[in-house]
Parts: sequence; C-alpha cells; structure tokens
Amino acid sequence: MQEKAGYKSIALDIAQRIVSGEFPRHSKISGRSLLAGQYHVSPETIRKAIGLLKEENIVSVSQGKEIIVLSEQLAHEYITKHNYLKSAYSLKQDLESLLEEKKAIDERFEELLNEIIKASDRMQNLKPYRPVEITIKANSHVIGNTIGNLFFWQNTGATIIALRRGTEVSISPGPHVVLREDDVIVAVGDEKMYDRTAHFINQKMQPEQ
Repeated sequence: MQEKAGYKSIALDIAQRIVSGEFPRHSKISGRSLLAGQYHVSPETIRKAIGLLKEENIVSVSQGKEIIVLSEQLAHEYITKHNYLKSAYSLKQDLESLLEEKKAIDERFEELLNEIIKASDRMQNLKPYRPVEITIKANSHVIGNTIGNLFFWQNTGATIIALRRGTEVSISPGPHVVLREDDVIVAVGDEKMYDRTAHFINQKMQPEQ
C-alpha cells in the first residue's frame, strides 16, 4: 500500500492533536496498528513518528508499547519549532531561487554590456563614413550628366547612398540617373571625401566654345 504521509508529518499531526486536547495529558493514544489505519501507513512509519515525539518527551512508550501523552506544552513547542524550521527552509528556498535569478540577470547584463561595447566600437569605426549631404549648385558641370558618365566614385571616392530631389528621395540611385540643379547628394566615404566631392560637384560648367 502506498503511504500517504511521511512519519515526520504524522508526528506533527499527532502533536497538534495533543495540543488541541484530542489527546490530553496522561491519556493513552491508540495503538500503532490503529494509528497506521488512520493515517494509511505502515506500523513501522507510526513507530518512527512516535519515536520523534518520544525524543522530545511529548509521549512515552511502555514495554507493552502503550503510548502515553506526557506534555501538551512540549507538543506546542515541537509544533512551533517545526514551523520555524519550515519557515527557515522556505526562506532558504526563496533565497536560492533569487540567487539563481540574479545569476541569470548578471549573465544577461554582461551580454548586453558586451553588445553595447561592440556596437560602440563599430560606431567608432564607422565615424569616417558617416553620411554627408552636398547640394548641386547652379552652373555645376554635373547638371545634365548621369552618375555613371561622371565616373563619380573614381573622381571622388564617395559612394552615393541616396539622392534627394525636392520632397522625393531615391535610395541608392543607379548610374543612369541624371543629376539636376538643387539635387542633394547623400554620400559616404573617408574623412576627406566631403571636400573632394564638394569640389568635384561644384566645378562650374565649362562654357561652350
């Protein structure tokens, strides 16, 4: 038969029955077999439970295995001690759980910190390539020419990533796009790219011979 309660739980329950007055002082508690039937456990489990109470001087066991209640006060103290121990165990479990959570949070914090550091490093590396905007002025020699015909990258080292024309924006314009006055070129390149590109774009159109 599967036992439904451990001997420690049974000892605690019997102590509670003593405190409640169900088993008054000097009274006899039912034999082990009867208690085993009440708790649906083996007589051996009852023997262990009674043994715990005997160690605390809550009950006595005679040679004839007669169980006598000795002290309601000690039974009450036994229950109180058990509750303290249970509370301490519960707090210990909570602490261990919190420590596990803290460990997971610390590990995640470390991961995020490393990601931030890596991202910052990448941003530092990208600083020379931050986008710049250059407006095509009137009389610029690039007006009416395509990006491809101007050999734009070869002449400037700049990569055009967008072209803004009025309220319209063209992302990564192709080589066949014709440039117009007041177009805004958005380009990236090294730290000297802006000066080279601005100089190239704003060269004046050569008068026709």
